[in-house]
Amino acid sequence: MTKTAAVRHLVVVLGDQLDADSAAFDGFDPAQDVVLQMEVAEEATYVPQHKMRIAYFFAAMRHFRAELEARGRTVHYMRLDDPANTGAFDSEIARHQAALQPQATIVLEPGEFRVREKLRQLPQRVELRADRHFLCTADEFDAFTERHPRPIMETFYRAMRRKTGLLLDEGGRPVGGSWNFDAENRKGFGKSRPPIPLARSYAPDAITRDVLKLVAARFSNSPGRLDRFDLPVSRVDALTELSDFVAWRLSLFGTYQDAMLSDEPFLYHSRLSGALNLHMLDPREVVEAALANRNAPLNALEGFVRQIIGWREFVRGVYWQRMPDYAEENALDADLPMPRFYWTGETDMRCLAQAIGHTIDHAYAHHIERLMVLGLFAMLLGVRPYDVHLWHMSMFHDAVDWVSLPNTLGMSQHGDGGVVGTKPYAASGHYIDRMSDHCRNCRYDPKQATGDRACPFTTLYWSFLAKHRRRFANNGRMRNQYVNLDRRSATEIRAIRAHADTITAALV
Repeated sequence: MTKTAAVRHLVVVLGDQLDADSAAFDGFDPAQDVVLQMEVAEEATYVPQHKMRIAYFFAAMRHFRAELEARGRTVHYMRLDDPANTGAFDSEIARHQAALQPQATIVLEPGEFRVREKLRQLPQRVELRADRHFLCTADEFDAFTERHPRPIMETFYRAMRRKTGLLLDEGGRPVGGSWNFDAENRKGFGKSRPPIPLARSYAPDAITRDVLKLVAARFSNSPGRLDRFDLPVSRVDALTELSDFVAWRLSLFGTYQDAMLSDEPFLYHSRLSGALNLHMLDPREVVEAALANRNAPLNALEGFVRQIIGWREFVRGVYWQRMPDYAEENALDADLPMPRFYWTGETDMRCLAQAIGHTIDHAYAHHIERLMVLGLFAMLLGVRPYDVHLWHMSMFHDAVDWVSLPNTLGMSQHGDGGVVGTKPYAASGHYIDRMSDHCRNCRYDPKQATGDRACPFTTLYWSFLAKHRRRFANNGRMRNQYVNLDRRSATEIRAIRAHADTITAALV
């Protein structure tokens, strides 16, 4: 490393902060400020990670380096295979601080509690700047929870609509007369369905090909595959993906956002989460692009806006308000490890084989597969919530801690006891049959809870309700579920729970 003369600011850019106009660059002077980017082994191995996830981060980081250099900014870029690389971001920052002797080291506030604590422990102080990528600051979220001690996402979402003015008429009322059109966004595919657009593909360029070779050689034992890598890894690609979604998928996104179809990993979903979570896209421009589509129906627009300004901002607020203790929460006392087949897809449950297969092939599964197949089965089985989070961090290219933890531990596993969701997302195989074509091609029958053809989802669902009756029987949103459970005799319930024990013993 060659020392540059009179370095004023060392601006550290972490792997999920790829925004050339972020607050970290406020006042940046190319004549006396420099940038540090780092590919470090620690961040690629602290949980076993999908090869495509590692490649996605590194390829996006290298393209961002090229973007910065095109703007005339000096970038000290530590490649993973650089012999001088210490393998950890904190030691790399300390090494560059010692060599460059900057007057100040500037970092955008990170998206992970673990990273923030390491930054605070560096020998030389770093200046953490607030991240204006988000629409709701930590202070604003704290103020919201003071007004609403038991925060509910829908209440938060309406507050965000009022704050931003999105989808409101001149009188401040929701366009269309309703805040939420979720009831119109739960349609499955029948015998006939609208055409499904081909997913946009981004052929790896020279930068990305170099990364793919590196990852294949260095992480050959990591899960997943690389031969289908076609993710948007630059801001130009991300903007192309945004335009493609708005033009070809948005209109049907709302209606079919909860639907699943065999061998169709993307359907009408956007694949924008990775670019958003790495800051290659700003949520404001994403929402504006969607609302500019005058042909999209209101249920699609509202459903998409809710995902961006509602759920995304809400889970970030929960994360930073409740960490680090939040990671340890386990309200249902779940104590099993992730089943081994979650890494391989080797299961005769077709819905799980499909969702895991999509994950292995693309480091991606759309939100209903994550919540109501992968997450649902883990919760019904009784997997430790934090283990589900770690698997999520391992296998999805768009996973970052602040968004993954509340969505898995909280929403998916109900491990936080109702902070993110007011009830567990528990369902039987009937739900999957209604929302997909998986059951018709599966050896299991979603209507059966016992016997050789009993659907494990159905068996575990009824067992889950019986096991947690004391906790959930008085939950108003679960009243009908317990009415249905009570239609079964004590003998039936004992048989179901015995069969559930057999299923569990076979998987752990």
